[in-house]
Amino acid sequence: MTEKEKMLTGQLYDPSDPELDQLRLKARKLARRYNMTDEDEREKRYKILKELLPNTLEMPDLQAPVYFDYGCNTYFGKYSGANFHFTCLDVCPVHIGDNVMIGPNVTIATPMHPMLPEERNCRLREDGSIYNLEYAKPVTIENDCWLAVNIVVCGGVTIGEGSVIGAGSVVTKSIPPHSLAVGNPCRVVREITEEDRMEQR
Repeated sequence: MTEKEKMLTGQLYDPSDPELDQLRLKARKLARRYNMTDEDEREKRYKILKELLPNTLEMPDLQAPVYFDYGCNTYFGKYSGANFHFTCLDVCPVHIGDNVMIGPNVTIATPMHPMLPEERNCRLREDGSIYNLEYAKPVTIENDCWLAVNIVVCGGVTIGEGSVIGAGSVVTKSIPPHSLAVGNPCRVVREITEEDRMEQR
């Protein structure tokens, strides 16, 4: 099994593997190119995103700057987007559904490190190079969610359809559908219902 296969299936893996090094370098170069574009350079931005997010069929609306570990492990649905400073550490797959609104300074972080220091600490190869082992857990944000400003979504989390995550939240556990959830750690405050409708009925 390759280090990439281990990584994508949530097993301990070596992130200094040459294949993974190249994939990260490619994603970071593409993100840097995207971040240097202006909003009216639509065709140029689209082409960069197509290369950065090759497994996304309909490109999201992303306000620069953006940052990705791999890009190829992130999947956006239709009509979704993120405001300034979206960081996606997509070591494991990140699935973002349709009509998902992501506010400024949101981080999705799938990487995890072992709890025991002897598993987490740096190791020495026979050639003298240093490496360590890590693992990751996937993240899913289902359709019609809104993540407000300054939010961290940790690995292993699913945010259910139609939910709203309040500003400044740290989401460490899954959130059920149609919930308003806030805080650190993020907790469900209440269900979102028809009583929240703002347009006239």
